Amino acid sequence: MSAQRTGAVDEGIAMQAAQWFFLLQSGEATAADHSRWTHWRQADPVHEAAWQRAELVSRKFGMLPGALSMPALGRKVRTERRAAIKTLAVLLTAAPAGWLAWRASPAREWMADHRTATGERRELRLPDGTRIQLNTATAIDVAYDAKQRLVRLRAGEILIDTAPDAVASGDATYRPFIVETAQGRLRALGTRFVVRQYEDRRSHVAVLDGAVEVRPDDARGLAVVLQAGEQAGFSAAAVGSVSAAGPETDDWSRGVLRTKNMRLQDFIAELARYWPGVLRCDPAVADLRVSGVFQLRDTGPVLDSLPQALPVDVLFRTRYWVTVVAPGG
Repeated sequence: MSAQRTGAVDEGIAMQAAQWFFLLQSGEATAADHSRWTHWRQADPVHEAAWQRAELVSRKFGMLPGALSMPALGRKVRTERRAAIKTLAVLLTAAPAGWLAWRASPAREWMADHRTATGERRELRLPDGTRIQLNTATAIDVAYDAKQRLVRLRAGEILIDTAPDAVASGDATYRPFIVETAQGRLRALGTRFVVRQYEDRRSHVAVLDGAVEVRPDDARGLAVVLQAGEQAGFSAAAVGSVSAAGPETDDWSRGVLRTKNMRLQDFIAELARYWPGVLRCDPAVADLRVSGVFQLRDTGPVLDSLPQALPVDVLFRTRYWVTVVAPGG
């Protein structure tokens, strides 16, 4: 296989190749389109290399599921095709080693409008003035239109400080602020709140100010309103018991992890969200308890401090593969 087919591709050329690929596979391309495509390929060896790479990636991952290979007759299909083009372009710009990471990570996270890497935190300001802080390994889409302000939480955790709808004035209709997770929809009622998407088919919301209405996707008619200081987990079928939100709820937004008598296994699981590798806790020490305030900016010193506070060793199998074990384990 040639170096041109295995090396990375410039972002602009990758997008062009992806657009050509899906147009030609859609059945909508005209004779003039085929002529322009041929001219594009011949105009620069880099274009030809990008095209060959697009064909290679499509064979490996099957980039034409269902409706994406059909004429774009509806809005949903057009949206899906744009997402698929973006995905293919991302894969074209990555070295082959990165393809394995793409397979391990849901495509929707790679295609998200905004995302953070492991250990990264970032703040966004949306067009209406709403502020969103993204925690580590978080992915969101933002979709504002004439009827609603929608944020889709694909993965991770966000802190939202909503602003009044700047568009709503005079005869304009007020647009509700909605957060959508894999389990349901949250409607902000003038509020500040934290939402987390877990990997085990559940989400969690904690309200710091105002109120939030929770509507699970599969529980028709069910709506639970959480007030300031309340929190609850929810699945697609139900909302769990409501409890008091602790003062540590938004500590992560300040780069802090605060614990009080937390099981070591749970502590390591939280710390692992910020660790750029594999971080695990041996079952033999899982029930030890941890209390304290820990800085998330650099998790290395946190691990270094554990043997000073608990009867454990921190075993580095590699630089990025770490296990907390019993002494001598």
